[in-house]
Amino acid sequence: MKTIFLIRHAKAESGQSIKDEDRKLTDKGKSDAIMMAKRLQDREIAIEAFVSSPAKRALKTCKLFAEVFRVKNDTILREDDLYMPEVVDFVNYLSNFDDDIHTVAIFSHNSGITEFANSLNIATIDNMPTCSIFAFRCETDHWSEFSQAKKNLLFFDYPKIV
Repeated sequence: MKTIFLIRHAKAESGQSIKDEDRKLTDKGKSDAIMMAKRLQDREIAIEAFVSSPAKRALKTCKLFAEVFRVKNDTILREDDLYMPEVVDFVNYLSNFDDDIHTVAIFSHNSGITEFANSLNIATIDNMPTCSIFAFRCETDHWSEFSQAKKNLLFFDYPKIV
């Protein structure tokens, strides 16, 4: 079994005066990331790999989650294709992942992350809010079988759910 946590980056500053990939998290975004990481940790889930888009807002969200899980920042994987991704980018990345890893958290962006979640045909969501977590399990022992494997929704959580 493989478990995947799709996590949209937390609330970021507006991008009117800076390059999109350089946008930083707001204070609210930082506090939401810590809160959501603690919610995930409360489920007693061990995450073996943290993977992030290289954009500052996604990477910082990932680093805040990693801190809560007591994972060193130098173990975070950065994947360029997770910045402004399409469904195929997620599928290709996961299909080539190391089979020794069973649980992965992926930090990325809308609209691609919502489109990917919906493409799994296990739930329909209009939009993944900032810092939301879409968790699912894939019934396979091999990432190369990701596309064909049965998938089951575990939960969908976001900061405004109390």
